Amino acid sequence: MTKALSSLVAEQDVVRPQGRSEAQALRQSAQVRAAAPSLRCLVPDPCADRASQFGVTHSRLALNSTLTSSRPIRAIVTFFLLSLFAIILNAQAAYATDTQSKSADAQISSQIVPNFWDPRSLLERPAETPERIEFLATDDFPPFSFRDKTERLTGFHVDLARALCEELQSSCSMRVKAFEALPDALEADEGDAAIAGLAKTAELGERFSFSDPYLKLPGRFVVRASDRDRFDGTSFAGTAVAVEKGSRHAAFLKDRMPELQITEFETLAEAREALRSGKVAAHFGDGMALSFWLSGALSEACCVFVPGPWMEEAYFGDGLRIAVRQEDAVLLEAINYGLRRLQEKGIYAELYRRYFPTSFF
Repeated sequence: MTKALSSLVAEQDVVRPQGRSEAQALRQSAQVRAAAPSLRCLVPDPCADRASQFGVTHSRLALNSTLTSSRPIRAIVTFFLLSLFAIILNAQAAYATDTQSKSADAQISSQIVPNFWDPRSLLERPAETPERIEFLATDDFPPFSFRDKTERLTGFHVDLARALCEELQSSCSMRVKAFEALPDALEADEGDAAIAGLAKTAELGERFSFSDPYLKLPGRFVVRASDRDRFDGTSFAGTAVAVEKGSRHAAFLKDRMPELQITEFETLAEAREALRSGKVAAHFGDGMALSFWLSGALSEACCVFVPGPWMEEAYFGDGLRIAVRQEDAVLLEAINYGLRRLQEKGIYAELYRRYFPTSFF
């Protein structure tokens, strides 16, 4: 087989001159094979001429010429692919940045803690503080005061009262009463202070003194998460909004935002479902209740708050306060001081985040 291949190579690479012997042809073939590898030509045509002198075919040079001519095309294709790859990477980076930004905005919004105390005001520790405070509260108002699985009384009001007593260095106790019985129980000296969300109405304002507000319950707009970028919290003209029929939130919209397309529903659940299902563009209701709905299973993670709480006192009240008897001025001063100190120390913020993980401010 080796001899056959050698003969084939000799026939392809060597042009035998007529009239020469076989031995002379073989010697010439050997000289060509020895000389051909030593060719080092940079210009194709001279190489072709020199190679022809030794009887070498032009096939390899033609291939090199074809490869050389294809280099610009390969460069263009490579540049195109690299550019396309860069565009894809930039698009992915932009999407990731936008997603992270929205996620960060949502996270910041969920951590907002309200501050109802003027940071410029100076409040000195009272000269006299009570040795003991007995609070009156309910046990059926989660997350403010309720029974846990072990029947232990817990909640925002319970922890807030405990923190106040620690700040004032007073002993503390709590007596549970039905909400309707709280005013009479406080007036009858069954406790020193009521921490149960008693509203400072005209009638109760004549019977009791009230502390500074420690929490307010604003009205809030919510929209579907896909529409969050359409609403800035200030302009809702022409928007279809669902509200509970006869509620203070419905009255607020009718009086203050008549340009809205207000749709009233018999129940709060129906108003929220109208938003979740896409029948309306927004829903307006109690911010605190909505914060739990948004993070709960019933909403199916459909919706988000629109920026900005609405806190008009004429519609939404002037906030939750601690009530004391009018003659207990020393206790009232101590409670106001304690609330302010809890805010300054960050204890109030800790309690707020614990019981309201989705902020309604």
